[in-house]
Amino acid sequence: MRILLYSGKGGTGKTSLAAATGLRLAQHGYRTLVMSVDPAHSLGDSFNLPGDLFHGRTSDPLTMRPNLDIFEVNIQREVKRHWGEIATYITSVLKTTGIGGVEAEELAIFPGMEEISALMYVNLYRKDNRYDVIVLDCAPTAESIRFISMPRTLDWYMKHVFPMQRNLLKAVRPLANRISPVELPSDSYFGNILDLFRRLEGIDEILEDPAATSVRLVTNAEQMVMRETQRAYVYFSLHGLTVDDIIVNRVLPPGVSDPFFTGWRDSQQRVLGEMERYFQPITPRQVPLFTGEVLGMERLEQLASAAYRADEDPSLALRQERAYTFEKLDGENRYAVRLHLPFAEKGEIGLFKKNDELVVEIGALRRHIGLPATMTALTPRRARLEAGYLTVELEG
Repeated sequence: MRILLYSGKGGTGKTSLAAATGLRLAQHGYRTLVMSVDPAHSLGDSFNLPGDLFHGRTSDPLTMRPNLDIFEVNIQREVKRHWGEIATYITSVLKTTGIGGVEAEELAIFPGMEEISALMYVNLYRKDNRYDVIVLDCAPTAESIRFISMPRTLDWYMKHVFPMQRNLLKAVRPLANRISPVELPSDSYFGNILDLFRRLEGIDEILEDPAATSVRLVTNAEQMVMRETQRAYVYFSLHGLTVDDIIVNRVLPPGVSDPFFTGWRDSQQRVLGEMERYFQPITPRQVPLFTGEVLGMERLEQLASAAYRADEDPSLALRQERAYTFEKLDGENRYAVRLHLPFAEKGEIGLFKKNDELVVEIGALRRHIGLPATMTALTPRRARLEAGYLTVELEG
């Protein structure tokens, strides 16, 4: 099964392009699911679904045509399906602080629930072999990074915190419940967390396998949008995912000759030139600006025709180079971790080793890279940033 993540700055048209890609994949005969992971869902709107259909049935896969389903993750339903005991406990705690019932229930939906629910479905459909391709319409860049980092974050929590927390509460619960205004969570609460984690097992390896998962960044030919696209490229690379396509949406077509657009055309051409240089070896794909809003099946098919050649298969990986690799160097106990970090500057990179992990920081973002057993006892000795690649050497 192939997974295609469409991400980018909000307002670039990534939902429309994800939907158009799903249509083209279905036409190629692939069993396709387009899933919205954006809390501000607009996938149903892209297909111009009626309001009653859009707000109801898209919380489960909805068939749009042969081989094509769409799905918007409805967090309210997911709480009832998978998060019941967790949300109930959090709600009871909030109520003791004086927060009203409805407000407490809303606040009990904490950040990450939607992303974890979406990942659970991706993993379920992969194991069931229900679809050939899943197209993920992701939230804007920052939320997308949280989405793809969630499996690693949970894995760290389950290994380092969960056992200790569960055992500690088991020991103190009888006494604490006598004096605390709120009962501590029962052991079934932790069982619920463990069950959720098990449903995600293996998804991190799928996301980081370039043969299985590709990231497509949707952008516009504008300076500010390009800068965010560059940052997104770095962050996805840092998290072990492979970006294989850059889609520049809403480029002014050659037929637009009105003097009003002269400045826009010059600006776009300048930014497009920068993108050609910055994103090598990826050649950005250009999609023209349409004369009206892209809504409904017919317009999405037109968008697909503008984005892809008639004989092009969007499911194919355009690039499979991993974002980081481990290498054995000459000499005894000498290894290197090599990361692809395009556009990163030396001054914004920090790194250190913690237990069996190499920790790399770019700005406020931190990436934990689990080291193979042969490298866990080694110490980082030197690092260099050359041609967009960070090489960290470790020695015994």
